[in-house]
Amino acid sequence: MFFEPGFLGTKALMYMDIVTLYFAFLPFLLAFSIHQAIRGNIKLHYQSQFSILAVTIIMVLIFEIGVRLTGGFAEYTKQSPLSYDFLLLFLVIHILIALMAVAGWIYLIISTYKSHQNGLLENSDKHRKMGKWIFAALTVTSIMGCSIYLFLF
Repeated sequence: MFFEPGFLGTKALMYMDIVTLYFAFLPFLLAFSIHQAIRGNIKLHYQSQFSILAVTIIMVLIFEIGVRLTGGFAEYTKQSPLSYDFLLLFLVIHILIALMAVAGWIYLIISTYKSHQNGLLENSDKHRKMGKWIFAALTVTSIMGCSIYLFLF
């Protein structure tokens, strides 16, 4: 099923369409979660952040396994009219931003959880500032990932 032709009308396989669609919606899911915190619904904010992070990790695993099983990045670049060097540089930048964003996201979730478990209140200004940076980095990562899909298919 995952390695059949996709549903977005490109040459991409099903798994690639599913993952790309998820990442296209990721900033909106994050915005919903952040909106819950702004409204004071902290429990839903935390639950949604944790759930979104878990689904994001699953999507990355599906993507990584799928790419490896279907020939790798170099194989996909053969279909693109763009140069391999450009695509590789774009991919490396995308991966670096994604790694920093997800590491920050995991840190923020764990540190906030620990603070609440220990009866401490997290510095909300620090939390908000870091959250804004993580949201921005994840949004850029999503846009870049969707762009790579368009570049390749």
